[in-house]
Amino acid sequence: MMSRDVLAEIDETVKSNEVVLYMKGTKEWPQCGFSDRVVRILQEQEVDFTDVNVLANPAVRQGIKDYTNWPTIPQLYIRGEFVGGCDIVTNLHLGGQLSSLLNSGSEG
Repeated sequence: MMSRDVLAEIDETVKSNEVVLYMKGTKEWPQCGFSDRVVRILQEQEVDFTDVNVLANPAVRQGIKDYTNWPTIPQLYIRGEFVGGCDIVTNLHLGGQLSSLLNSGSEG
């Protein structure tokens, strides 16, 4: 079981940033193909996002999986809501729904 401190840190990061990507590596230097694909999609959407490199902290790497009960990384969050991993983000992007998710709520 993950420590409450790690889960609280993850919760704070997810809820205090508009768009967060938990990934392997950084947006400047992705360390796996799936993370790279999601970074490229977000860049194509011209969205500013916070990246969290799970390779830098094994507790966060496991903690993010526990936080969502989702076994894979990367994981994308928009306005505190878990969107999904690479396949889901790719499908949302190709279908046009990702743009709607990213832009809803930004009118205010």
